[in-house]
Amino acid sequence: MPNEETYNAQLSEVGLDGYPPVLDKLKAAAQERGLWNLFLPHLRPGNPGTPLSNLDYAPISEMLGKVSFASEVLNCNAPDTGNMEILNLYGSDEIKARWLEPLLAGEIRSAFCMTEPDSASSDATNIALSIDRDGDEYVLNGRKWFSSGARAERCKVFIVMGKTNPSASRHLQQSMIVVPKETPGVELGLDPHVFGYVDRGGHPEVIYRNVRVPVGNLLGDEGSGFALSQARLGPGRIHHCMRSIGVANGRWSSW
Repeated sequence: MPNEETYNAQLSEVGLDGYPPVLDKLKAAAQERGLWNLFLPHLRPGNPGTPLSNLDYAPISEMLGKVSFASEVLNCNAPDTGNMEILNLYGSDEIKARWLEPLLAGEIRSAFCMTEPDSASSDATNIALSIDRDGDEYVLNGRKWFSSGARAERCKVFIVMGKTNPSASRHLQQSMIVVPKETPGVELGLDPHVFGYVDRGGHPEVIYRNVRVPVGNLLGDEGSGFALSQARLGPGRIHHCMRSIGVANGRWSSW
């Protein structure tokens, strides 16, 4: 809380896609106290952080809601939390080394691309972005939006949900795959607001035009995307709800 004025002043200087330097000082203090990656019950030995159960982490998430950037200070910020969970559980060793480790260290950010502008994406079986195998690569075509944080300079990687087999049974059509932000064919489009507000990194549309990534970037097996979405979004609902309670109760009650 004592750093909010500094954070806001620095944010006005670096812009909404930038990174206020005060966060590095606060992150170092959090790591020194062991207040790091608290959200990840399955944190592997050797990875930085203090793993807690969802039950134990829930009231901490509520406390973090009192300050807009507090979750990032403890490396417990969405959408990285959910992305780290499924990278940790379903990513290959190569994917873990390239993307999970810098995320766990708080060095980069990530985005999650599921919601689409042309379908009711609250039911993930409706998504239409195609993920077609071509030899040793997958080719992605389609549009996503409300990809929170995707505009941020430190956002380097996306986790994308799409359809690998439209003819399979309804809940086995989808897969999730890792797409580096700088992959050719990835383009940021519209940037819709949320209730009129613009957050750091935005919630932009992401357009995929013949985007090619190695088959090793797939998370889990082909057709496991819907199950992975439950593994990712289930704990995330608890984190978001508790943090929202903190925003409402903690902040307003202190005024």
